[in-house]
Amino acid sequence: MRKRLVGMALFLLVGMGIIGTSWKAVEDPQKNQTIAKVISTDSLYNEHIENLYHQVHLDSAGLDINVFEKALTGFYNIKHSGLVHSKSILTIADFDQESRKKRLYIIDLDKKELVLNTWVAHGLNSGDDKPNHFSNAKNSNASSLGFYVTGEIYHGKHGRSLKLDGVDYGFNNNARERSIVVHGADYVCQESINQLGRLGRSQGCPAVSSKLSDKVINVISDKTVLFINSTNQTYNSRYLDETLAANVALNQQTDVLASNFD
Repeated sequence: MRKRLVGMALFLLVGMGIIGTSWKAVEDPQKNQTIAKVISTDSLYNEHIENLYHQVHLDSAGLDINVFEKALTGFYNIKHSGLVHSKSILTIADFDQESRKKRLYIIDLDKKELVLNTWVAHGLNSGDDKPNHFSNAKNSNASSLGFYVTGEIYHGKHGRSLKLDGVDYGFNNNARERSIVVHGADYVCQESINQLGRLGRSQGCPAVSSKLSDKVINVISDKTVLFINSTNQTYNSRYLDETLAANVALNQQTDVLASNFD
């Protein structure tokens, strides 16, 4: 009786092993296809980023490709969310760099060109030449990290200015309440660098040269993306979803190719 039971148990175990193997054989091809598709999409997206980076000549302009990747990923995610209009303008203020450097990059992604590369100020309480402290708090006089969407143009105490809406909760969502805007400032110039060894500083606004403020505002107005970067900070964003960004970017490229054949 015991031998008979052992035999039946072995039979059942072998049978279950065969069934389990057959299930895996059915499931694995689909799983492998999914993995291969993700790897292929990631590879194509990385290639797209690198190609665009070099086409716009951002390497010679001094922007790190990793900063560009973050900004571009956010752009595609924000575009997918419907927060931006049709203008494919991406602006990057790279606060990894000192204020003496031209660390503001305005990029036309459709034309694949660098529209403007110039100085941009950071907040008074964010640091000296290179910012190292950021805040979302009112009256902090500090810059705020993250993604913004440009708002309406208005005339205020700094003249013609552009309102900003921070879309990263906890990092810059108080921007409008804090009156964080793009405006011109006389302290954003070579003379300030010569005198102080750095640019003058704002109350948290990404201020630009008074001579260029109209051009900057005209180009980046009407719901475009601005990204303020500092790598050595605890910053995260729901707009840094690379999988979604890759799909948006690749679908957009497919649409462009299709329209060329129409």
